[in-house]
Amino acid sequence: MGRSRRTLPEELLLLALDPTTGTTAQPQSLDLGLAGAQLVELALAGRIAPDGDRIAVVVPRPTGDPTLDCALELLRRRGAPVRAVHWIGGPRLGLRQTYLSHLERCGMVHAVAGQMCGVLPTTRYQATDNAISREIRARLDSAIRTGVPPDPRTAALAALAHAVGLGKHLYPGNEGRSSRSRLRDLIRHDPMGGLVAHAVMDVQNGAAAQPRRGQAPVGRQATAGGRPAPEPARGVPMQPQHGAGP
Repeated sequence: MGRSRRTLPEELLLLALDPTTGTTAQPQSLDLGLAGAQLVELALAGRIAPDGDRIAVVVPRPTGDPTLDCALELLRRRGAPVRAVHWIGGPRLGLRQTYLSHLERCGMVHAVAGQMCGVLPTTRYQATDNAISREIRARLDSAIRTGVPPDPRTAALAALAHAVGLGKHLYPGNEGRSSRSRLRDLIRHDPMGGLVAHAVMDVQNGAAAQPRRGQAPVGRQATAGGRPAPEPARGVPMQPQHGAGP
């Protein structure tokens, strides 16, 4: 995968970045969305594919993007398809900060040091070229305004933006209500994006912890020897924390 094109996690993060405050909207759900965006990007690159409500590795060859390749390798190590809701709902450390630091290295944002209450150090991020964010936003606006089915990348971005709650950030107030509704409807135009977006919303609603009907809770199923089966690893890449997040 060439680096001339921005990845979905990068685009989702740029959409969430407030140009006035330098902070990210919906930070908690955004972390889930970034993990989901990695899955969609890997699917667009032909490395993984949906298998029901699970994700299967079909081509384990690296993409050339270190963060995506870390996720791909962890998926490969699972050896079997993993439920999207379990992957997205698993623990992660610093994924948002990892992408913010990457955008800073690429020159798309710059860090601004500050203090909270005059004591606690904080770091905010300002876009260095607002034209990039405007181009990303314009793709969503065009899909919403024209009603023409968008390309899979834009459809997945819209689905993820809706899933993490960016609708009110992008289209605020009563005047943005119809745009938020159409943003939600774009989820149907990309199967992988829809699968991941629904998984993000399920995690936020607590569905990741719910066992399927007729099954014992995860981690309590008995093996052939009568011992409880261990809880499956969630398989979300653990990224080191680099400095203070927004």
